[in-house]
Amino acid sequence: MNTIKTFIIVPTYNEADNLDDLITQILGLPEPVGVIVVDDNSPDGTGDLADAWTVKQPDRVHVIHRPGKMGLGTAYIAGFKKALHEVGADRIMTMDADFSHNPSYIPAMIALSSQKHVVIGSRYVPGGGSLHCAWKRVMLSRISNGVVHFLLGLKAKDATAGFRLYRREVLESIPLDEIFSSGYSFLVEMLFMCQRRGWQIGEVPIIFEDRRKGTTKISRNEVIKGQLTVLRLFVRRLRGREPRQAAMPVTE
Repeated sequence: MNTIKTFIIVPTYNEADNLDDLITQILGLPEPVGVIVVDDNSPDGTGDLADAWTVKQPDRVHVIHRPGKMGLGTAYIAGFKKALHEVGADRIMTMDADFSHNPSYIPAMIALSSQKHVVIGSRYVPGGGSLHCAWKRVMLSRISNGVVHFLLGLKAKDATAGFRLYRREVLESIPLDEIFSSGYSFLVEMLFMCQRRGWQIGEVPIIFEDRRKGTTKISRNEVIKGQLTVLRLFVRRLRGREPRQAAMPVTE
């Protein structure tokens, strides 16, 4: 039985320049953590690099190979299911493969998970921020957060962040197969459902750094889909379609 109880899901598409360094840093942390790579048939050989890690670290690195680009949300769901049902994780994290999320923040996020059900690596709490990011991207993030705070009532300062930790009971409470969003808007929908179900959400300050190598995956189409997702969730909120529960205590 796997003794590692924290697994980090890393969706990849053409991340061969980053993957080896990222996994090396993650496995070198003082916290015993594992990695689940979800690769969408990267033409640059990212999946092959991930397979090599499963040979070197079979208990700590796992790979899911998918036939092609199927969306960030479905990659996370595939990783969630593997973490929950195959490797027995108690804490499941998500992060980008491009070093915009620095692995050095992982121990602090794990530590806060003893007090919160969901932990966000946040740009918008004291001590957080962005580095080397184009002003257009910063403005898009700020505006997106303002909109979801106003329309959806989300309380987290960084509601669009993909650097997150979920405790096992959180993911088990959410009907993952019913989540409509498949792109970056998946992050907003997940947080909406977590908050509505009463799970306590905390934030750890991070410095978000623009990717070091490769190209960004955010497209205009993703922005449009994100806007539609927020409107759809706003209607659900008005209609009371999403269950609303009181805040639940954190138990070990």
